Amino acid sequence: MKLNLRTKLNLSLSLIGVVLLVSSIISVMEYRSMSSYVSDMIADNIHSVNVAQKLADQTNEYNLEILALVGEESSVALPNFDRAAFTSRCDSLRASLSSNGIMPLADSVEYSYSAYMLTSLELQDVIASDFIDTRSWYFERLQPRYRRLRSDIAKLTDAIYMDLEDNSRTFESTFYRSIIPGIVAVGVGLLLLLMLLFFVTVYYVKPIYRMLDSIRLYRTQGTPYNYDFPGDDQLHGLNEEISELSSENGVLRKRISAMRRNSENNGK
Repeated sequence: MKLNLRTKLNLSLSLIGVVLLVSSIISVMEYRSMSSYVSDMIADNIHSVNVAQKLADQTNEYNLEILALVGEESSVALPNFDRAAFTSRCDSLRASLSSNGIMPLADSVEYSYSAYMLTSLELQDVIASDFIDTRSWYFERLQPRYRRLRSDIAKLTDAIYMDLEDNSRTFESTFYRSIIPGIVAVGVGLLLLLMLLFFVTVYYVKPIYRMLDSIRLYRTQGTPYNYDFPGDDQLHGLNEEISELSSENGVLRKRISAMRRNSENNGK
């Protein structure tokens, strides 16, 4: 099957366009997929940090209310602590954690919370007792459990921050990894363009210049047009037509010259 000049150029440019288009689609799909996945993990990390901070604020507020009751000699009611909200936040925190390594820290927070709350329920009995000092009970028994709870929440928060940093670095590396197909496509496209330039220069531009030089020599010096190059496209056909025209023109010139000589001889 013979391919003409237009078809060859169209095929070359279409190949470059297809390579760039496919690589661009791959880059966009890769970036969207990884970006969505990592963005969800980062959003979960931020949610977990906020929930952990609310747990710390809730327990701190409750502990300060208990501290305000220390030293009271009359029977007092325990401050209100929304246990349902605390438990709900712990469950939400466990559901949003993206790393299995952080789960034990979330469990530690719940264990510390349970120990702290059970100890805080002793306050009414301590106040009613004539043998137990409320200040000693608070600082020697309740406060260590509160510090343990705060420490576990702080460790959990630090672990979540570290996971957030890892996910942020993953997001950055994902971006660079997603543009690799685009970079490769640009490189391949440039290579194809260079190949196309070489192809056009060698097989079309150079023959055209040689044809022009041959035509110029034919017109100025009368040198026969004898340039030839392999091929089967329109440019090769054009060269053959020019060669035939120049041959016919040469024959015609010879006839005209012969007729002139005959006329001059007859005139003499």
